[in-house]
Amino acid sequence: VQLQASGGGLVQTGGSLRLSCTASERTGSSYYMGWFRQAPGKEREFVASISWSGGSTHYTDSVKGRFTISRDNSKNTLYLQMNSLKPEDTAVYYCAADRGSLLITTPHYWGQGTQVTVSS
Repeated sequence: VQLQASGGGLVQTGGSLRLSCTASERTGSSYYMGWFRQAPGKEREFVASISWSGGSTHYTDSVKGRFTISRDNSKNTLYLQMNSLKPEDTAVYYCAADRGSLLITTPHYWGQGTQVTVSS
């Protein structure tokens, strides 16, 4: 599976962005999908994940209530709606896919990153 992420950019504190990740093949019945991020000088960290059907989601505590993960299996596309952005959300965001479980730790497939920068 090849993943292509897009939608990053520069936004002010409190602003919003929506990231998209398009897969090269059908992922709806086979893959859990998620978003990770890596800030400068830090390790890559889990942000959010979603089940095959979209019925179950999981978030890291720091983004709960601000970020929403969703997927449109008819378009093979994963989304991350990010609201109330903070400077500490600044990072390169990566989409990922894995067959294992909702609690994605080491995804089998990675997309290229998209830069999100939140100015204070």
